[in-house]
Amino acid sequence: MGPLRGIKVVEFAGLGPVPFSGMLLSDLGAEVVQIKREANAPEANLFAPEKNIPDRGRRIIRLDLKTPAGVAAALRLIEHADVLIEGFRPGVMERLGLGPEVCLARNPKLVYGRMTGWGQTGPLAQTAGHDINYLALSGALHAIGRADGGPVPPLNLIADYGGGAMLLVVGILAALIEARGSGQGQVVDAAMTDGSALLMAAIYSLKAMGFWTDERESNFLDGGAHFYDTYQCADGKWLAVGPIEPHFYRILLEGCGVADPDPRQQWRPKSWPTMKERLRAALRTRTRDEWCALFEDSDACVTPVLSLDEAPTHPHNQARQTFVEHAGLVQPAPAPRFSRTPATIQSAPGSPVDASSDWLTEWGFSAAEINRFASDGVISQS
Repeated sequence: MGPLRGIKVVEFAGLGPVPFSGMLLSDLGAEVVQIKREANAPEANLFAPEKNIPDRGRRIIRLDLKTPAGVAAALRLIEHADVLIEGFRPGVMERLGLGPEVCLARNPKLVYGRMTGWGQTGPLAQTAGHDINYLALSGALHAIGRADGGPVPPLNLIADYGGGAMLLVVGILAALIEARGSGQGQVVDAAMTDGSALLMAAIYSLKAMGFWTDERESNFLDGGAHFYDTYQCADGKWLAVGPIEPHFYRILLEGCGVADPDPRQQWRPKSWPTMKERLRAALRTRTRDEWCALFEDSDACVTPVLSLDEAPTHPHNQARQTFVEHAGLVQPAPAPRFSRTPATIQSAPGSPVDASSDWLTEWGFSAAEINRFASDGVISQS
């Protein structure tokens, strides 16, 4: 039902941003076939497959890509695909006989999406790394954390998923649109370090304009300002406070009973430490939920810092069905929302039904080929 209905994707199973990209494309309606490698592959048994949410919505096939027959089967799938996504180090797909030249020769309209940390080129291209490393090189990690401590890793949300998977999907969709007119596919080289740097565009702009100091907790968006930070309440729980605009800021101060001798000082960094202590003392006088009730429906920009257990039960998230239960697993719902072609979870992660042979026929395999692959051990169910 989604807007990508009719688009076929071959995904080479991996970790982090590649399965997340496959999940996004599946949620949006694409038919995603995930090629899993042999049982001892790095990604094979790392997580419980039935609970690995980024693997939802796939049709699954296991191929031994170290055999000519396994590579031949993969190429047959690629011939019928609109998109290919892979996340190996540069050169691995080429050594398998599945590089862009081979695949585009078989399928000229193919969009070949490549997801790596450092990119296909550059001195670090063959080096191992993770989200924290790509953030460090982009300048983003340096900017996150408290002044009296070291940089703080923001989980693996920025490089893996924001600068990685999201940018890969944007590139794939752009290339798909272009291919409709040109009839030609192309390679999309998505690097997590490039994407992390791109997400910092606004911060680099503020620095160029003189509104950003290259030190942690010294700026209005990094916890330096009293009006954009987290505060602990009487029960030990936390509030997120962010009234940047002066008229919202006044609502916060009035609700907390805090007097600012000169509200015009909101944007003067010299006043921030004193005002932060005043807010800190005021917000410690009530519980988190008491403050939330006080500021409910106001423009004070005050929200509870919810735990992973609390977030799915919040009234706003429930009203929008931001989290859903599918196959007994509570998980984030597909996003964004579409008025006419809604996104949906196509199947549970690791669902055995997705490994049936019916869909292989739709991808151009004859019954005899499927039986031969099965008897030779080239293909296997998940």
